Amino acid sequence: MAFRNSFIAGAVGFFGGILYKDKRLQGMFGVKAADEFDTAIIDAVEPMGVDVEDPVSRTMQFGFPSYDTIRSRKSYVLSYDRRNRIPHWVFEHLSAEHFSCGEKINTSKRKYFEDDSLHPYFRSTNSDYEHSGFDKGHLAAAANHCGSQEYWADTFVLSNMAPQVGKGFNRSAWNKLERHVRKMVENYKNVYVVTGPLYMPRLQPDGKKYVIYQVIGPHDVAVPTHFFKVAVGEKENDEFDMEAYVMPNAPIDRGVPLKAFAVSIKN
Repeated sequence: MAFRNSFIAGAVGFFGGILYKDKRLQGMFGVKAADEFDTAIIDAVEPMGVDVEDPVSRTMQFGFPSYDTIRSRKSYVLSYDRRNRIPHWVFEHLSAEHFSCGEKINTSKRKYFEDDSLHPYFRSTNSDYEHSGFDKGHLAAAANHCGSQEYWADTFVLSNMAPQVGKGFNRSAWNKLERHVRKMVENYKNVYVVTGPLYMPRLQPDGKKYVIYQVIGPHDVAVPTHFFKVAVGEKENDEFDMEAYVMPNAPIDRGVPLKAFAVSIKN
């Protein structure tokens, strides 16, 4: 069980510790490596067990990537970045039971709403996105949470959103990645997904690299330069496969395959 927990912790830590040697990436992604986790929390999973009726318990049974402003939603968990007013990360557990939107969901009731668990000073609001040129981009995709109307509606909380380029990204390339991850449930009994923003350095005319990103709206909501998504598939024999992707928050040609954004997870 200890190895299993370490494996998943490394996965959600996105190349941390045992799965990746480049320390720069660990800092860039703002998460803890497997060997930096609070082992008491991870190891407590086995004696505590998992409440199979509780979506949050199932989702986070292997531990947390980090512990800043954790919010347990109806069917997923997020860590909120109060400075940038978007998530640090969002963690989901997917299985075949999640995907029956056509039968259960009334999409006409879609409503983006503020997260009232956060102090108003740190929230993003709908006004931040108005006339910004960016979509309200789900990190926990609505289509991943069709187990009930309540779960689906809860993905529209603004603490689950980040500004994403609409045409060419959120509505196409990023959507393609989300659909690919959902399709993984056909081959795995469980799929664990962690998604988050990145702020990547770029070379400037003076020959130096800078981290520069736009902010939008009256609350200065950060616009990430890139997004990452890591998906871990659990097989029937309790072994795991992992896929990881980094995509620029920019228009992407429809002809570019997903594999162009896959990132190696080998040592």
